[in-house]
Amino acid sequence: MSLRDIPLRTLADEPTTLAELAGDGPVLIVNVASRCGLTPQYAGLVALQRTYGPRGFTVVGVPCNQFMGQEPGSAEEIQEFCSATYGVDFPLLEKTEVNGDGRHPLYAGLVGTADAAGEAGDVQWNFEKFLLDRDGSVVARFRPGTEPEDPEVTGAIEKLL
Repeated sequence: MSLRDIPLRTLADEPTTLAELAGDGPVLIVNVASRCGLTPQYAGLVALQRTYGPRGFTVVGVPCNQFMGQEPGSAEEIQEFCSATYGVDFPLLEKTEVNGDGRHPLYAGLVGTADAAGEAGDVQWNFEKFLLDRDGSVVARFRPGTEPEDPEVTGAIEKLL
């Protein structure tokens, strides 16, 4: 099964898949949190969506509370924070486990991909990014400290458009 076909749920608790959310365009999947030192990366993710969205690209945010409880809110609180604080207009999934025994099947398929340093495995922290091509293959992994608008990220997106 392609990563694009794995059953997911939106933040509004609606069933979906990456294929439904992103069509056949490239996708950047990011585990997000509202109370993290990296939370300002939401602004860069919104900028990516606005810049590349018209060309078929989609950011998908995946709220996760596994890193020091930095995403404790309800779905409604997360949605309100994201839209009011950062103007998030890309899809958000339900709160999801990205590591451990409860790891979502989507992340089970993502974490085997190595980053630029050749390291695969568990998600290290909030705002880790995985870039999928049109076929649903993971083509790049960016660790949390890599800003969304870093040339490494935008260059990888550009190659897929």
